Amino acid sequence: MFEKIASLWSPAPATPAAPYDPTNPKVNPLNPQGLKPCCACPQTKSARDDCFLNNSTSEADDKCRELVENHLACMRSLGFKL
Repeated sequence: MFEKIASLWSPAPATPAAPYDPTNPKVNPLNPQGLKPCCACPQTKSARDDCFLNNSTSEADDKCRELVENHLACMRSLGFKL
């Protein structure tokens, strides 16, 4: 019974902060179009994918490293945390 009365005088619980959403243009000025990760940086993504498809597994790590780094840089420039 006292818990109900005490709750009337205690402050309301704080609402939890919304998780960071890089696709929300209001929250992320780096991504004003609100692109989702799957649609962001199509040029670097296709170059990276082509490299992995055209090279054997053992060679792809070395040959595609720069393309992967370029794609990660592009994604980070849009505010995606990778």
